[in-house]
Amino acid sequence: MTALALLNALATNEQLEQSPSQRDGIKKEKEQILLSFGCELIQSAGIALKLRQVVTSTAQVLFQRFFRVASLKNFGIQEIGMAALFLASKTEESLVRISSLTLVYHYLIQRARRREMVPLDGFSQQSYDLKNDLVVAEMQILKHLAFDVSVQLPYGLMVNYLRILGLEDHPDVPNKAWGYLNDGLRTVIYVAYHPPTIACASIWLACRELQIKLPTQPGAQWWELFEADITDIQDIAGHIQSQYYLKYDRSVVPLTTDELALHQ
Repeated sequence: MTALALLNALATNEQLEQSPSQRDGIKKEKEQILLSFGCELIQSAGIALKLRQVVTSTAQVLFQRFFRVASLKNFGIQEIGMAALFLASKTEESLVRISSLTLVYHYLIQRARRREMVPLDGFSQQSYDLKNDLVVAEMQILKHLAFDVSVQLPYGLMVNYLRILGLEDHPDVPNKAWGYLNDGLRTVIYVAYHPPTIACASIWLACRELQIKLPTQPGAQWWELFEADITDIQDIAGHIQSQYYLKYDRSVVPLTTDELALHQ
């Protein structure tokens, strides 16, 4: 039986089949673009702030969880992304200053919009509004997730599984599998599957790409050792690979509910 410590709060089948945003008339492809870009901003902000990977990964999972219970029509990816990263920095004991976070987000948004790079004045109304949006959004995340912000990530599991499979020291597999785990953060997989299955899927994808045959036993497959199901593994792989075909212009992706309303 999978240890409870490795389980996450998952979305219901109803939430996965049709999200609140889709019920509000936002098409699935547009939703995918918005959530993918929201996660990209979180990752970029985390790198700029020199936060640990666990912080940015946790933030992206919280961001994805939130939009399984709340609609993009009511909450923008900018405010929720900032708040998710701020909240994750607290839960992972790597606290970042609100002023630093809003400054970085302002820079990233200007870069995405291809605007003239004008530094954010910390005493301006714009700076105050960004900080206020972040604080309000943080409370909305806590409220909508019923204060359940615990996130278990599959990175450590993936490394352990590779060790068991004799691939820990392979020159390519660990890095490729790690990359798939990162790419998966921009998809629904972290709110649809538990970490052990996601870890297995990253290994399965890496080995398939590198044409590496994994060990099997009569009547048993390697993933069964880790209590994973091949159908789930293949579904996760499909979600991850779908990201590579998701093309969009970052300069026009709506970041707020007002911008989204103009694009409807």
